[in-house]
Parts: sequence; structure tokens; C-alpha cells
Amino acid sequence: MEKETSRKCVATGEVKQTSALLRFVKTPDSRLVPDFSKKLEGRGLYVSNSKTALKYALEKNLFIKSIHLFLKIPEDFLSQVEHLLYQRGLNALNLARKAGAMVTGFEKVKTNIEKNKVAFIVEATDAALDSSRKIADVSQNLETLKVYSSQDLDTALNKENTVYLAVLKSDISKMVYENIKKYQTFLEN
Repeated sequence: MEKETSRKCVATGEVKQTSALLRFVKTPDSRLVPDFSKKLEGRGLYVSNSKTALKYALEKNLFIKSIHLFLKIPEDFLSQVEHLLYQRGLNALNLARKAGAMVTGFEKVKTNIEKNKVAFIVEATDAALDSSRKIADVSQNLETLKVYSSQDLDTALNKENTVYLAVLKSDISKMVYENIKKYQTFLEN
């Protein structure tokens, strides 16, 4: 198991666990690129997993100031990062679907909750209020993540009318949760 390390956020100056940060790398041609898989070589630059912190770092040129080198950063970098996090969460859900570690639809979700097979629930942001109450009633103490619309879920999973889904307890559930939660945290902070 990989040991958790700490790094300093270029925006806030806080030292945090790397799991709570977004990693960026300066490429050999001086571009700043996201490295959320932490696989690229090069000097890592870290920002708190927060849209506000990233926006501040970009506005104040804190990436450049922290390494004292010129960096090419596109004007739409913030939206690129947001879209990348958005897509990583949907891709993770699609992997869970392909692995058979996910069910959709209220009845299937409810049945799997009753059998204690569910790791967490994803509910569409545009779910009807009465439906939302029903899923809350059956979900017991399970966490429900609400970051994607039903259209987002339909497109990612190649399904129709996806309002609820349950990610089943499995080897893949932690990875799916972390990717969706990372996107949710980015949007909320």
C-alpha cells in the first residue's frame, strides 16, 4: 500500500495530504498540465481540490511564482480542469457498469440495499423531490452523491432515464467513489 504524502498548496500555503490536492506538472516545453493520476514525470505543483483555490492560483500567477519559471497556461485552464474532473467521475461509473459493479433503477437499487451489497448511491441532480425522498428512505446510512444530471448519466452509461444508481461493494467501488467525490469537492469549494 502506497504511503500518503503531504504537499503544500500553491494557492493557500496549507500543507495537505496529496489526496486532498490536485497535481499539475510543468512539461519540458513549459506547459502546465493536470496530472490527476500522478504518473507524469516532472516538478509537481499542487493546489487544494477547490475551484476557488485553482481560480485564485491562476489569477495571481501562483504556479509561475512558486517555481520561478515561465509556464504556458491556457486562458480556459480552469474550465479544462473542471471538465477533466467531471469526465473522470463519469468514466469511473462507466467502468463500474462494465465490471458489473453497478445497478440502475429504483427497484434494483432498493433490492441491492436490502441485501447489503451497495457501497454508495448516485442520484441525478434533476431527480424529482418525491423520488429523492423515496431513495433517502431506503438508502439507510449510505452516502448519496449528487453531481451529475440524468442526461450526464444517460450519456456516460449509454442508458435512458438514469436517475438512481448504486455502486456495489467491490474492488472498483473505492476508485469510483474517489473520482466522483473529487469532482464534487472541487465544485463545492
